[in-house]
Amino acid sequence: EDEDDNLGLEAWERSYADDRSWEALQEDESGFLRPIDNSAFYHAQYRRRLRTTARIQKGLIRYLYIVIDLSRAAAEMDFRPSRMAVVAKQVEAFVREFFDQNPLSQIGLVTVKDGVANCLTDLGGSPESHIKALMGKLGCSGDSSLQNALDLVQGLLSQIPSYGHREVLILYSALSTCDPGDIMETIQKCKESKIRCSVIGLSAEMFICKHLCQDTGGSYSVALDESHFKELIMEHAPPPPAIAEFAIANLIKMGFPQRAGEGSISICSCHKEVKVGVGYTCPRCKARVCELPTDCRICGLQLVSSPHLARSYHHLFPIAPFDEVTPLLNDPRNRSRSTCFGCQQSLLSSGNKPGLYVACPKCKKHFCLECDIYIHESLHNCPGCESL
Repeated sequence: EDEDDNLGLEAWERSYADDRSWEALQEDESGFLRPIDNSAFYHAQYRRRLRTTARIQKGLIRYLYIVIDLSRAAAEMDFRPSRMAVVAKQVEAFVREFFDQNPLSQIGLVTVKDGVANCLTDLGGSPESHIKALMGKLGCSGDSSLQNALDLVQGLLSQIPSYGHREVLILYSALSTCDPGDIMETIQKCKESKIRCSVIGLSAEMFICKHLCQDTGGSYSVALDESHFKELIMEHAPPPPAIAEFAIANLIKMGFPQRAGEGSISICSCHKEVKVGVGYTCPRCKARVCELPTDCRICGLQLVSSPHLARSYHHLFPIAPFDEVTPLLNDPRNRSRSTCFGCQQSLLSSGNKPGLYVACPKCKKHFCLECDIYIHESLHNCPGCESL
């Protein structure tokens, strides 16, 4: 049976049959085959993307619904082991990255199967609750309905305050949509409600999805494989440019709740259950909530904590891109620049020759390529400037 399934391949051949491993090799100056070093290539792509990012106003308070297509098309196995498994894995990673990039924002999950759209989780700021709810509802059946999903999301996002940025990210596996009415009217409603709709397809390009994204100001793309799908979905994690109507400076009322005592007993306004010593107390109406950030279910006040505001600061004033440095071989100053200021690792390549590194334009400290990416994507502060 194994030989029939693998066309008579030996055990050592099966692991290389579909991976095209020969594409990961290159010939060096001596004629030997070496694995391709992609670090410099990936770093060049990263720097190109970093420099093309303009200094524009961004929407830091986002309300995003992720629509997941769980129709029978999600059970296809062109993505290994299946489209559904790949989507669930990448959505889990995206939810965690989203809350790390957008601490003041909220996410909700919507699933589409059997022609019906169901709200899996309401808007909230807890990644664990969203991931737990998604993993418990994985199952594919029936057809997909894009109109029903948009109608449901449009009704949920229409209640969002005007300062919040309304977004929808649709992960679509099917090649058709089974709609009960005119989907063009639904798209027009989303456009009037200022909802930015983006679609990532897992099969072929569809006209209706492209039309939806063009009308609402979103982006449409089709994933080629799992790594490409991960890259596409992670592009939606950073805050998008603010809509011109929402870019007007205005004040937003926020509450900073206190954490409840360990022995206090009260009814949670989120789940309508009695809980002991868990949650936060709204400073306006004294209602109990489980997680932050959220909107108080009683008085509607937006509840956040001070670390959430502090973590959003780097989007307003991002750190400047570092300058790329290619040192000369005969430069005597290379000895003093032989280690990275961040990780203290050697900047010398094979043969003790100076390799490629970057320098901060302000403090002139030198960093390796890995520290450059870590500083701009995770740390958001230059260690050299902070040390001064």
